Amino acid sequence: MVGDTRQVANDSRVRKASNRQSRSCKVCRLRKVKCDRVKPCHACCAHGYPSKCVYESVPDEEARPISQAEEIRNLRDEIKDLRNRINDRQDGSQFQNLQRLDQLASLFESIRSAPLSVVDDLVRDIRTTKGGLKRDLTPVGPWEGLDAYESYENQRQGSPSSLIPIRKTIRNGTPEQNFNDPIEINDDEDDEFEERMSIGSGSDSSGTVSIMSAQRPAVDVFVERFVDAFSPQVDIKSGRAGALRAAAGIRMFSPLISDAFEAVSVAFFGRSVQNKQIEASGFRLYPRVLRGLQDALNDPERCKAESTLVTVTLLLAFESVERTTQRGVPAHVRGAVRLIEHRGPENHMYGVEHLLFTELRPYWIGGALAARQPSFLAREEWKTIPWSAGTTTKDILHHLLDLAVEIPGLLAQSDSFQEEQRTSHMGAQEIAVKQASLWNGVTDLTARFEQWYQEWALNYPDGVPEEVEQTPEQDFPIFKQRNPRTGATFTPTKLSYPNLLLAQTMAVYYAFRLILSSIDTRPEDRVTPLQQYGFGCGICRTLEWYILTAPGNMINRLAFPTRVAWEAFPDNGPERQFMIEVLQLVERRHSLGLWGSGMAEISVRENSPLNTDE
Repeated sequence: MVGDTRQVANDSRVRKASNRQSRSCKVCRLRKVKCDRVKPCHACCAHGYPSKCVYESVPDEEARPISQAEEIRNLRDEIKDLRNRINDRQDGSQFQNLQRLDQLASLFESIRSAPLSVVDDLVRDIRTTKGGLKRDLTPVGPWEGLDAYESYENQRQGSPSSLIPIRKTIRNGTPEQNFNDPIEINDDEDDEFEERMSIGSGSDSSGTVSIMSAQRPAVDVFVERFVDAFSPQVDIKSGRAGALRAAAGIRMFSPLISDAFEAVSVAFFGRSVQNKQIEASGFRLYPRVLRGLQDALNDPERCKAESTLVTVTLLLAFESVERTTQRGVPAHVRGAVRLIEHRGPENHMYGVEHLLFTELRPYWIGGALAARQPSFLAREEWKTIPWSAGTTTKDILHHLLDLAVEIPGLLAQSDSFQEEQRTSHMGAQEIAVKQASLWNGVTDLTARFEQWYQEWALNYPDGVPEEVEQTPEQDFPIFKQRNPRTGATFTPTKLSYPNLLLAQTMAVYYAFRLILSSIDTRPEDRVTPLQQYGFGCGICRTLEWYILTAPGNMINRLAFPTRVAWEAFPDNGPERQFMIEVLQLVERRHSLGLWGSGMAEISVRENSPLNTDE
């Protein structure tokens, strides 16, 4: 009986201990730090891992975590309620309500955008003080620098206008000029920022959105528009496109992500409506994002945080719109790939991190192809671990990318072999060995591409592409190609696809085959010039259907294949003329600076910007 009693007591202690342990999230337990039981908790948010903050199931209701998103919604609701009550009542309590409203608005803005040290103090006060804060909130503001703080103070003291411009220059301290690991900012890029910010920076700019931090609802609208453009809601057969949308959903938990979304969305909106003042407002926020990102990259722990990966990706999207310099896109691609490698494959298995890696995998591999250097993405762990948790499954495109990631190594091998032939005195036997090694690699990968085509493309469940006659549709250019025997031009059929995913996959397939064939010098069974021409034409015959069908800026997914096709065609031919008209149409309709530039920076040739170390 005594033994049974002791056993029951021991079981009770075990259960209680288990309940106490489950009050902390899994990340805090692994890190052995105190957890405040908010979902996501403050520790996870501070270190940039809000989506990894998960709790194990707990038996009692009191142990359940609090939703931080719900807390923020409650703050917004209270602010709205107070405003309504102030408008309805004119009694003596109006002054107290105004004070409370002012305090809540200041508190909300500070938590959203203040430096991390300030946020820590504020959150600690909120969570340790019952019945409201007992002291004034001194550290408030939109945190745009001293001028912004003074502007905010003027508003609090009763400035007649709520549209006080927040002034900020690009060169206060200039830490962004040294920001080169992993995101690289060049001197000419800094100069172009200065020039762009001077547009609309006069007295007339105060009437637009130069004070985005004081107009939160407007910023939310701009973010929604940016997300709709770069992360449209599509079905699975169109290819996954929800990474940036998911990232926008966690921006309230990270000042760095919040600032990044604000900067890129305001600049994007200004460019899309051709308003230089609004566009310049986005550029004013950009340096603060760069400084925050630099701080995160210099921190051994925060450099691996999902907030850092999200911000790097957003800056890459920003460059595709604005193209601040010719080397902006290559620098950001290079930086993003370095960051992904530093984080390791196990940090891309869940949540936003998994979506950013898998959805943008064609871009990361495209960067490796343009760099013409072996890529860590070709290692087996990078082909398996990110999918090992079952967050998503590999589709037809990712099975193709598993092969394409081996091309950069062969390009590097070919470049090295040619350089040695030019600069060294290799013997005939050494030349034969190295040549045979390269040819064997090309032969093997070419065979696997053809096998993929048979197994995946020809047996696609929704059907194969259909050939349709070209007709003038929505002012889209008509593609013309040449007869290889006579040289005469004719109008071929265009390709119509069952869904966007297959269209994107086939376009990048043609591009990969073109790149691999550029080093195919085998005496037998090599890819012929006629086949290469066919791959290039396949991309061109795909462009109309994809560009007119893809929502938002999903057309960026065909940017790399388009540039590869451009380099496959001779100058002054009908194919080049067609592509020039397509680039102009995309620039006109979508305001994408990358397409408007002709995308020379993502060239796969040896002298491309991505293949040049600076």
